[in-house]
Amino acid sequence: MPDNQGLSHLSDHFLIVAVVLYSLAVIAFAADFAFGRRSPVVTRAQAHAPDRVPAGVAAGAGAGPGTSGPESPAESGGGRPGSRSAPGWLVRIALIFTTAGLALHITGVITRGLAVHRVPWGDMYEFVISVSCVAVLFFLGLMIKYRPYHLGLFFMAPIVIILGLAQTVIYTPAGPLVPALNSYWLAIHVTAMTLASGTFMVGAVLAIVYLFAERHARRVAAGLSTSYGEVFRLLPSAERLDQIAYRTVVFAFPIWTFGIMAGAIWADEAWGRYWGWDPTETWAFITWVVYACFLHARVTAGWRGRRAAFIQLVGFACLLFNLLGVSLFITGLHSYAGLS
Repeated sequence: MPDNQGLSHLSDHFLIVAVVLYSLAVIAFAADFAFGRRSPVVTRAQAHAPDRVPAGVAAGAGAGPGTSGPESPAESGGGRPGSRSAPGWLVRIALIFTTAGLALHITGVITRGLAVHRVPWGDMYEFVISVSCVAVLFFLGLMIKYRPYHLGLFFMAPIVIILGLAQTVIYTPAGPLVPALNSYWLAIHVTAMTLASGTFMVGAVLAIVYLFAERHARRVAAGLSTSYGEVFRLLPSAERLDQIAYRTVVFAFPIWTFGIMAGAIWADEAWGRYWGWDPTETWAFITWVVYACFLHARVTAGWRGRRAAFIQLVGFACLLFNLLGVSLFITGLHSYAGLS
């Protein structure tokens, strides 16, 4: 069935407008940091609570055994002294732009699929726009559940960069699948990897923000002056960031595991073997091992804080290398997933 170039161009337009709306959301989030009015009303517990130091920070590793302590009211809502339990008007505008951008983002992905008469993740461009769509959707879910409104700046800025690169550097015109991908397993295996990758992206952003927040908390505990102290007062505590990042990985890891298993079954159907240590297969497995080590270290050794965050970021680096380095520069059975 021929490709519908009209729908393909419409998909491109939807995604470009989505990037514009996401960019406006970033500006609104940044404006709230700079100019947002802080509510002077705080609870008595908030007024007397110093900046929380994550469990184990005083010991130097941020990774003490045992479970984290109970959440304070400020932590559960992502608030600190001087912050708001409800988003300010600039944050509300940013959330409106983000939601509208996500609606167009989803529409762009769907119309791309309609244009090529298949699930829209048959090449790197389609995979990237789909992964970033999942990431925004999952992050908005975290916004609803945990209300970490001010994390929007740190998350949406990378999304704008990723989509901008997708539209300019790795853009691939709509076209038919190579014969090796023409299977119903594409909708099973790649869908699972897309969902997991988008969720892991959110966890990586949380881990990066955690490392900066934890450093700020240690400096405050040591009585040292810190830069951008007001920024960290608006963010969830370092301990809370660590918890949300962990739960994000817990959600994504089984999906990634299923994706690898589905890929092995597809490989047996397509190539006559379940596993052949193809570069993409190998790095998908390495990524799985690193994230498994992250979860194992937290559950059995009680690793939290910096050490856990670094392990998580190593896992995400392996995922990125598999997506970019292996797909673009290493020849293998999955080379068709790169640029055309």
